[in-house]
Amino acid sequence: MTMNLYQHPQGDPRWLLFLLLIVLLGGALDADAARPPQAALAYRTDLIRNARLVWGLNAPVADFAAQIDHESGWQPGITNRIGGLGQFMPATTDWIGELMPALAAKAPLNPGWSLRAVVTFDRWLWQRLSAVNRCEQMAMTLSAYNGGLGWVQRDRRLAERQGFNGGRWFDSIERVNAGRNLAAWRENRHYPRRILKSLAPRYLTWGGASCV
Repeated sequence: MTMNLYQHPQGDPRWLLFLLLIVLLGGALDADAARPPQAALAYRTDLIRNARLVWGLNAPVADFAAQIDHESGWQPGITNRIGGLGQFMPATTDWIGELMPALAAKAPLNPGWSLRAVVTFDRWLWQRLSAVNRCEQMAMTLSAYNGGLGWVQRDRRLAERQGFNGGRWFDSIERVNAGRNLAAWRENRHYPRRILKSLAPRYLTWGGASCV
């Protein structure tokens, strides 16, 4: 008798085996999604060292790892108008290289430079923002990294005028648009959420996270 997979005769061992395979495959996929990708492991030590050097021993390393995961998927050779692990625009590379002596080489395609630049630029933005807690402040920092500090400040002012809490990003500042085109605005709102809520948990063994 040929068995139809859409039928499941009671007690048929083939059907039970089929269900077991589905469960095991789903569990394996979930486990893979919960772990850092293999490409990330080569940069773990260097990222932790740079993050703690710039932020201190309580650096939110998982946030930075998630950010790089989102930006480049840990592929330093990705290039177009931007490049490297942190996907720095040329203008940002020049600016940060002039501002910070440790980044004077202006070498975004060098993984070591890029890791240092990501945590340094995040710290610079963080220090110019304020929020009700670390999670909200890191979300603002990431929004500024992606779209510019000026836009975060303009969005905050608009949010407060509309009655939202200017000290909160999630479900507050992120809900308003002070003038960006819709595509850029949507990308910017996706950026902190994916990094802090979806990707950071897979890097918790590397160090702390702001929202997890």
